[in-house]
Amino acid sequence: MQNRLLWMAGAVLVAVGLSACGGSGSGASSTQVAAKVNADEITVHQINTALSQAKNVGGSDPGEAGARVLERLIDQQLLVQQAEASQLDRDPRVLQVIDASRREILARAYLEQKAGAADVPSDEAVDAYYRDNPALFEKRRIYNLQELGIRLEPARHEEVKARVESAKSLQEVIDWLKEQGIQFSASASAKPAEQLPMELLPRFAAMKDGQIALVRQPGGITVVHLAGSSEQPIDRQTAGPLIEKFLVNQRRAELARGEIKRLRDQAEIAYAGNFAPHSPTPVAGEAAPPAADSASGAMERGVAGLK
Repeated sequence: MQNRLLWMAGAVLVAVGLSACGGSGSGASSTQVAAKVNADEITVHQINTALSQAKNVGGSDPGEAGARVLERLIDQQLLVQQAEASQLDRDPRVLQVIDASRREILARAYLEQKAGAADVPSDEAVDAYYRDNPALFEKRRIYNLQELGIRLEPARHEEVKARVESAKSLQEVIDWLKEQGIQFSASASAKPAEQLPMELLPRFAAMKDGQIALVRQPGGITVVHLAGSSEQPIDRQTAGPLIEKFLVNQRRAELARGEIKRLRDQAEIAYAGNFAPHSPTPVAGEAAPPAADSASGAMERGVAGLK
């Protein structure tokens, strides 16, 4: 029921967007109109907006992609017209979802506007980041990893840790886990330095081929065997644009957190009901910052997304 309600609310939200961007009363010129759906119009502006937001529209030709988006907008408008005819836009439950979506969109738009003031980092800042992170750049390696994901109670963590540290091979660890009846999952992957967690990268950078490491996780332990590695450094010129993008995103997140803190400091906030005295006050500035713009390639996936 909840999923159906969200779908219905989505259809009505589309109605709001379509009518705002080019409904039958918009007065759009004929050159802006891409299609008419009964009495409503779909404009080129709507197509361009949808294209800028879409990730998978199919086809590399812009004309083909625009045609695909137009067909989707036609389908949406037909559903919107039926939703309005059924008065779903007056359903209190749908209106609640629309209001929640509106609040989210406006809040995110405001934060993105404020965070957009982030300055482009200087060459000195980019140089410093490159110099301070050799494992990501000058001494970057590709790690061939074999991993064992072990889920077990914390009381046995030290036992597993001791066994892993005394093992001479990963197979020895696997045999012991089977003997103990401890469940585990095995996987293998090749990961460049930038796709490893930032806090663990120095540890991996110090490992030699053949060594085994143990990483504690909230739900258990991960045993990592470095089966092999190869050096693939990234020079300063190549890394520069990626570092610049990362530092801008980092600064944007700081600006967003700072703005939330400023607004909280100036506001009068009173908790009531079940949230009043016994509930801890949320820490100012912990709301999620606007989504950072993505830099392309593995560097963005690793550096901008590192935790």
